Formats: sequence, structure tokens, C-alpha cells
Amino acid sequence: MNEREQEKIPYVVTSKSYTAVAINAASKAGEWIKSRLGTVEHLSTKQSAQDLVTEVDKGAEQMIRRLILTHFPDHAILGEEGVEPGREAAAAALKAAQEEEFLWIIDPVDGTTNFVHGFPYYSVSIALAHQGEVIVGVIYDPSRDEMFVGEKGKGAYVHGTRMTVSEERELASSLVAIGTPPDREFALPVNMRAIQALAPQVRSLRAGGSAALHLAYVAAGRLSAYTEVGLSPWDVAAGALLVQEAGGSMTDTIGKNYDLTVRHIVASNKHIHAELLDVLHKNNATGLE
Repeated sequence: MNEREQEKIPYVVTSKSYTAVAINAASKAGEWIKSRLGTVEHLSTKQSAQDLVTEVDKGAEQMIRRLILTHFPDHAILGEEGVEPGREAAAAALKAAQEEEFLWIIDPVDGTTNFVHGFPYYSVSIALAHQGEVIVGVIYDPSRDEMFVGEKGKGAYVHGTRMTVSEERELASSLVAIGTPPDREFALPVNMRAIQALAPQVRSLRAGGSAALHLAYVAAGRLSAYTEVGLSPWDVAAGALLVQEAGGSMTDTIGKNYDLTVRHIVASNKHIHAELLDVLHKNNATGLE
């Protein structure tokens, strides 16, 4: 069976599977989040004035936790709102949770700043890792009612249609996403160097403000690549699987294969990966050198 024939096969999720639970949780949380647009009453910050958290983030995470634990009460959950802000806290939380056989990694609202401002580019991100390897990744965009789903070894899908990465072969013809993270001391300067280096070399840059959706868009072929320094496991885990299952490359900023500890990422259609890594290296924009 060739790739074109495989793409036509309907994607079926069994009702009791891990993936079905992730889809259900993302869908219900996403619709609730969307219903809360414009109603945020209590706005607080975490590691910086740009790192926002709302009662909607907290409520959505509680909802997702309940829905998962109803089906899998023995599974562990690592969620953004249950971890203290800062990279050290995120690393410590991941290290403590990695010993679990099954670990759900969730970001209830990836793109909180967008949500607060009514900018319709935010998402629910849910991943499941088994013995440290991500086996399910689901990202739901409530604004567009788009559900991105990936299963290890079974491909990645949107609206039930199989996704494949884009075909651009060089940076000059590529649409690349970047980020401006809330960490103003370390991550922002590094990302700004990446922006300055990439801007003259690519067709155009985009900064949507949701790492999960950027990754989903790379998987769907809507972006050629995405790079950002200073992310956390819940920002990346689900989207990393989507990119890999759609035929893309997922590494850190110096080319090491992705795992749950990677915080500085490059996701691409594979064709432009080496060129993108080279630009980051030459401009001291990896965060690792």
C-alpha cells in the first residue's frame, strides 16, 4: 500500500483507548475555555509580568485531570498549573514524574496571553508518555474546532485526515515560527538572536504565541519549521509526537533527538533542518553553547 492509499484510510479511535480519553478531555476542556472568553476576572503572573495565569487555566487543568483519572486512576499527571514557575521547578517536576510508567503531560491553555487578549490562537495540549516515551499527543484549537491527534507508529491526523509535513527544501522558501518566551533574562535574548538571524534568510517569520499550535502546524504542513528556546515539557510533548508522526524532524537546537527533557527545540519538515540548525549555531542562538 502506497502513502496516498494510506492517507485515504479513515482514522478510527477505539472508545476505551488512551487516545480517545485524551481527545475527550481536550475537547471538553477546550469548549469550556472558549465559553470563558472575555470573562477573566483574576489575572496573576508567574515568573514574569508576561507570564500570565488565570482561573480558566486552573479550572481547565482540574477538568482534564478528573477526566483522565476517571479512566486511569493509577496514572501520573504532570500539568503546568501544578508546577511552580521557572525552569528549575519544571525540570525538578519532570524528574520526579519520569519514574512513572504512564505519565500524562498537560497544558490546559497553551497561549494564555492570547486567550486573555481575545486573540484566537491558543490550545489545549495533552500527551501521554509510557516509560518516558510519548505515545499519544492531542492538541485542540477551540477557536477553529481543530483536533490534531497523533499515536506512536500510527501517524498524525487533523479532522481525521492524515497530516504530512511541508516540502520546502531551503530556508529561503520557508515559513518559520519563532517565540518570545516570558523568561526575559535568558530565553528572550537567545530567541531574539534567532529572529535577527533568520529574518533575512526565510520567506517570512511568524510568532503566534502557542508552542503547541506551532508544532501542530509544522505537522500539518502549514509551517516549514518552528524553533524556540526556553520551553517546558507540557509546551512540547504532544506537538513533538505530531511532528515526528507526520514525517518531520524534532530535535534540540544543536541536533540532539527530542526527549521530554528538551527545552530548546527545532521542529521542521526535515528538509531544512540542518540549514536551520546551522543558522542558530553560527549566531549563538541555541541556548546550549
